[in-house]
Amino acid sequence: MGALVRWKDLVTDTTDPAGTGRFWAGLLGRVVTRDEDGDVRVDGSSDAERIWVDRVPERRTVKDRVHLDLTGDVAALRRTVERLGGRHVADRGGWTVVADPEGGEFCLFPATEVTGLVVDARRPVEIARWWAEAFGATPRIGPDGLPRWLPLPGAPFDVMKFVAVAEPKTAKNRRHWDVWCEDVPALVARGATVLREPDDEIGWTVLADPEGNEFCAFTP
Repeated sequence: MGALVRWKDLVTDTTDPAGTGRFWAGLLGRVVTRDEDGDVRVDGSSDAERIWVDRVPERRTVKDRVHLDLTGDVAALRRTVERLGGRHVADRGGWTVVADPEGGEFCLFPATEVTGLVVDARRPVEIARWWAEAFGATPRIGPDGLPRWLPLPGAPFDVMKFVAVAEPKTAKNRRHWDVWCEDVPALVARGATVLREPDDEIGWTVLADPEGNEFCAFTP
C-alpha cells in the first residue's frame, strides 16, 4: 500500500497565541503572521515549516506528550529561550530540557544529534509502524535498538521519535500535526478514530491515531 498521508504542518494550543507565536518565531528564526480571522501562525521558508498557534481556554495541566527536539549550540539556544521568556528545566546528561513561557517543555541537543518531533507512547514500536504505513515510510532503529524513529519526507525535522512512557494519555495533546490525505476512510479502516467531521466551521477531519493522539486530515 502506498502512502495515505503527507506531512502538512504543526499546531500548538495555547492561552496566549500572540506571545507563544513570538516565542517560537524568535527561537526558530521565523516570522509571526496574523490571519484576517485572528489566527496566529509562525511561518518559515516553506509551508511544511509552518506552526499554527491556536487559542484554547484550558491551561496546561499535564506533561506534554508531544514535544520538539532542537539541535545546535545548546548554551546559545538556552540563552535565547530565557531571553524570550522561557526557562531552563533540567540537564539530562546528553541534552537540556527547557520550557516555553507557558511551561511547555522541549529539548535541546548538540548539533551532532537529530531534530525530532517526539511523541510519548505506551507501545512505541507499534504506533511507529502504524504511522510508517500511513506515511509510506520505513522506521529507523532508535538508540535502544527498537524501530521507533520515523523519517518523514518533506517534514521540517529529521525524524518522528516515539518514546515509551508508562503513563496513559489523559488529556488532549497541546501539540498535534496536520496531514494531507485524500482517503480519510482508508485511515479509519486502518484504526484511526474520527473525532469531528468537516462541518460549517471546519473544512477538515479531526482524528485520533490508535494511541489517541489527535491529528487533522486535510484534502489537498
